[in-house]
Amino acid sequence: MADLTLREYDSRVDLDISLAREVAAALEDAISARGAASLAVSGGKTPIGMFQQLRQMRMDWSKVWITLVDDRWLPVDHPDSNERLARVHLLKYQLEAAHYVSLHNDAATPEAGLAEVEARLRAIPQPFDVLILGMGEDGHTASLFPCAAELEDACAPESSQLLTAVNPTSAPYPRISLTLAAIARARNLLVHLTGARKKTQFEAAMANPTEKLPIKRVLDAANGIRHVYWAE
Repeated sequence: MADLTLREYDSRVDLDISLAREVAAALEDAISARGAASLAVSGGKTPIGMFQQLRQMRMDWSKVWITLVDDRWLPVDHPDSNERLARVHLLKYQLEAAHYVSLHNDAATPEAGLAEVEARLRAIPQPFDVLILGMGEDGHTASLFPCAAELEDACAPESSQLLTAVNPTSAPYPRISLTLAAIARARNLLVHLTGARKKTQFEAAMANPTEKLPIKRVLDAANGIRHVYWAE
């Protein structure tokens, strides 16, 4: 397992610029080595500035596949949809040339739509070259929630499944999410955190040997490069 490194920045803008550059460099390395690259991103407010920096990076985006780490099972134009956020803040300008793969379809539930989305996702070069995670205050990452009945199946380390349906009791909406195994196989696993509280929560989660929260479980299972990016 690769070493886990914490990279601290004086400002969120500095973090966004540095992380965007790291992502672009890793994608370019993947294109040079294998002819294509894959990127999985998270939603929420934290990555918006980084998205805006990343879409300025000049590279051959036509050779890059992009998807989400997870999404709420909502219409893609819903204000709480991660896909809507990605389309507004990331998939513009140069990145319109990238191959975007949605985690949503017209099925009524993520369970009903799972097989079709899983088949679609398998077109993306695997393992993911770059995968960016966030973390919730309860230690969840992606949509792997501690409260979810699906958590143990979703965190099976040897699972061949890329996706799982998740129904958290502590957050709204049914979800679709990459499994722990799919996340852990990423060549570059990057965690993006902001604020003193999140840093404290992350350090507590990683230090707890008895209650393994999803963020710790994912990072413990990862076999590629693992970096944590943080700014106040």
